[in-house]
Amino acid sequence: MTLKNKLILTHMCCMKTFFILPFFLSCHEKKTEPQQKETFIIRKNHVIIADNDPVLKKIITETVSEQEYSNSIISAGTIETIPNNYAEIASPFSGRVIRSFVNIGQSVKAGSPVFEILSPGYSSVQKEYSDALNDARLAEKNYKRQQDLVKHGVGIQKELEETETEYKNKKTSLANAASTLNAYNSKGSGGTYIIKAPISGEIISNRIVSGQYLKEDSEPVVIIAELSKVWITGAVKEKDIRFISPGDPVSVKVNTYPDMEITGKVYHISELVDEETRSIKVLIQCDNPQRKLKPGMFAAVTYSAGTEKAVVIPSGALMQEGDHQYVWIKTGRNEFVKQIVSPGSTYEKTIRITSGLKPGDIIMTQGGIYMPDTK
Repeated sequence: MTLKNKLILTHMCCMKTFFILPFFLSCHEKKTEPQQKETFIIRKNHVIIADNDPVLKKIITETVSEQEYSNSIISAGTIETIPNNYAEIASPFSGRVIRSFVNIGQSVKAGSPVFEILSPGYSSVQKEYSDALNDARLAEKNYKRQQDLVKHGVGIQKELEETETEYKNKKTSLANAASTLNAYNSKGSGGTYIIKAPISGEIISNRIVSGQYLKEDSEPVVIIAELSKVWITGAVKEKDIRFISPGDPVSVKVNTYPDMEITGKVYHISELVDEETRSIKVLIQCDNPQRKLKPGMFAAVTYSAGTEKAVVIPSGALMQEGDHQYVWIKTGRNEFVKQIVSPGSTYEKTIRITSGLKPGDIIMTQGGIYMPDTK
C-alpha cells in the first residue's frame, strides 16, 4: 500500500468516528433526560394540586362570612367659589382711572376702596341729587309758610293743599336721587367716583391700570373671592339620589393633595334632573382654611349610603379572565374550583360580592396567580 492510500484510509476512519460520536452522545442525552412529573390535575374548572407542589406553600385561604358593609356612592365634582363670597367689579360709569388702591393677593374688607375714576356720568348723578335736594328744601319751606298763614286765618286752604302735594312729590324725587347715589356706594365729589369692595376677601384678579379709560359696559377689572369655604359641584345618578340628604357628611379627595383628608356636608340637592346623563346636581360645602382647594380643581366625592350585611372579600382574591372575574373556592384537600362572581363596590382593600359566593365558602385569598389555566 502506498503512502497516499494510507493517508486516505486514515482520513475516512476519522470521519466515521466524527459522525458516530455525536449520534452516540445524542442517544445518551435522550436516555438520561429527567421526566417532568405532573403536579396539577385539571378537570374543566376543577384543579387538584399534588402534595409535593411548592405552589401549596404560597396559597392562603379564608372562610367567607357576611359583614356589616358601608355602602358608598362616588361621583366626580368640581370646586367652585360660593356665589355670595365672590364679586366681579367693573365701573358703572365711563371714565378714566385716577388711581388704584389694591394689589393682587391683597386682603380687603367690605367697603374698602378699590379704585377711583373721573367720570362725567357720575357728575350727572351728583347734580341730580343736588337739584332734588334743593327742590325738596324749597317745597318744604313753601308748605310750612302756607301752614302758618292758614293757622293765622289769612291763608287759603286750597293753596295749602297744593304746596303740601308739591312738597310730597319733591320728597319722593329726592329719595329716588338719594337711592341712585347710594347704590354706587361712593362718597366721591367733583366727578370723581371711588369704587368700593362689596365683600371681604382676597383680590384674586386685578387688571386696573392707572390712566386707562373704562366704558360703563367694560368687563370686570377686579375679582374678589373669600375662599375660606368653597362649594364642590357633583353629579349623582338618579337611582342613587335617594341615599343622599342635605347635611349628610361626605369625604373629598383631590389629585393635587392625595393624602389630605377633606370632609364636607351636602349643602343642596337640585330639584332638576339632567335628562342626558340622568343625574342630579349636588352641592357640597367644605371648609378651606389653608386655601388649598382652588376653584376649577376636580375632586372625587364619596357619599355614605348606610350599612347592610354583605359578602365582603379581600380584593386580592379576585381574579380576571376576559370579561369575567372569578375566585378559587376550596372544595377538598388541595382541591379548588374556579367560581365566576359578580363584584360590587370597593372599599380600601376589600370588595363586595353581589353573587357567586355564600357565607361558609373557603376561598383562596393569595396564590391565585400560580394556578394553572383551565381553559
